[in-house]
Amino acid sequence: MQTLKRYSERFWYMTPVSETDRPIIGAVVGDTHTLMIDAGNSEAHANLFLDALAERGISRPSLVALTHWHWDHIFGLSALPDTVSVASRATKARMERLMPYNWDDESLDERVESGIEIAFCAEAIRLEFGDTRSMQVVLPTVTFDDTLTLDLGGVHVLLKHVGGDHTADAVVAYIPEEKVLFLGDALYANLYAPSWRMTAGETLRLLSVLDTFEAGAYVWSHGQVATRAEYEKDRDTLRILAQISLDFPGNKELITAQYERLTGRLVDEEEQELITFFVNGSGGEA
Repeated sequence: MQTLKRYSERFWYMTPVSETDRPIIGAVVGDTHTLMIDAGNSEAHANLFLDALAERGISRPSLVALTHWHWDHIFGLSALPDTVSVASRATKARMERLMPYNWDDESLDERVESGIEIAFCAEAIRLEFGDTRSMQVVLPTVTFDDTLTLDLGGVHVLLKHVGGDHTADAVVAYIPEEKVLFLGDALYANLYAPSWRMTAGETLRLLSVLDTFEAGAYVWSHGQVATRAEYEKDRDTLRILAQISLDFPGNKELITAQYERLTGRLVDEEEQELITFFVNGSGGEA
């Protein structure tokens, strides 16, 4: 069951749902504006979030910021006709490419077969929308290139285009007064490649960019709101594996052995998956 949770006076978020690929939606509550972070994967998802805000007396969002172009973060935008939407210029360009698509079973199957769509996303769309798929791609109202700061009254949100393996248009949202960094999907693997993958160089670059934010909480869109200590543990694992992958590109056995030597223990299931991603990202055989 999805619930609206309060992290602080200024930041609220709704928990994700894995089965229908509903990511976390955030709300930054200012004195003059409320900003919604991501629009949800459907009108039903967006409306559930809006209703939950209203139940708690929180002003309806006048702004919504999109973290990237993937369907599960944008299909709720059609439920927000009176809300000014903000996205990077790169995100708008990718959304424009979705506009000619049909979303019936046959069209989804064809795109999965051709590698344009992901099988688990196609299934999640079926579960989220059922047989009636009237979704429409609504383009953002305002675009930016690198950074944009929004003054919501008593609290600010810095939107920064950071890119990454998951998608080149990825944007993070930083709330300096709350020390919250909304990561979106920026640090996840590239799921649209023939095999899910991460590249060592891009991972190291992105981690260095994220290190420039002084945050105490980190929001993983399909996970949780992590403490700084929890995030740093994940960050350090990624950084070590990426650095080892540069030394032994595409060699799963050597990457695993070197990581186990450095940590003094066997790799766990999550680390094995990350190693596979890095091997795939260097063209090796996992």
